[in-house]
Amino acid sequence: MFSVDHVTKRYGTAVALKDVSLRFEAGTVTALIGTSGSGKSTLLRMLIGLDWPDAGQVMVEDKPLLADQRLLLRRRVGYVTQDGGLFPHLTARDNLALLPRHLGWRDAAIDARAGELAGRMQLPVELLRRYPAELSGGQRQRVAVMRALMTDPDALLLDEPLGALDPVVRFDLQEQLRQVFTTFSNTVILVTHDIAEAAFLAGRLVLMRNGEVVQDGPPEDFFTRPANEFVRRFVSAHRELPTHRLR
Repeated sequence: MFSVDHVTKRYGTAVALKDVSLRFEAGTVTALIGTSGSGKSTLLRMLIGLDWPDAGQVMVEDKPLLADQRLLLRRRVGYVTQDGGLFPHLTARDNLALLPRHLGWRDAAIDARAGELAGRMQLPVELLRRYPAELSGGQRQRVAVMRALMTDPDALLLDEPLGALDPVVRFDLQEQLRQVFTTFSNTVILVTHDIAEAAFLAGRLVLMRNGEVVQDGPPEDFFTRPANEFVRRFVSAHRELPTHRLR
């Protein structure tokens, strides 16, 4: 579905991506992981032309992505940001209807699809009448994911969609996203800094550091065959709950 060939991206003197080459096959689920500033979000935005490489080439279905094709591509790709990106002056239902209405869908088809996705995301359908400010953080993210899925896109890109949620809501949404990914036959690329979340949701992990790919492969490789000391530290850098505190 997507590939990048020797792409480099700079912001002033800072290098966000440094000669990165990757392929994302259609129908796969990939998680881009790494610390803040590693380049993972820049890479995600580059796949749909929200950022443009200073060098190298972005490919979509093995064809170069051209500047005048970006709008058409974005209509084929669902994109979810950490804050959801819902329009505050529209109800949840009207947020969902934006692209379908632009594509000529009738209201009955919009409502049917919205109801179907509300069921999959375990969101009470009556909440679709509310404005984003009237929803909880978890409910807003559910609506954001639903909006990205409304037109059954060719790919779903998610930039730390659960990063701002509390642990309980995040746990529930991880479960729901995993179920969505198993029924969504097209390409999914997820950005997260949480390797446990990445391993739960994706069959392939790409760990980035300072704009470069450090390791690329299935989750089990990161735990059993880390490529270097940084990978080993990244995998182990989570605290276990001290058992003496529970006594």
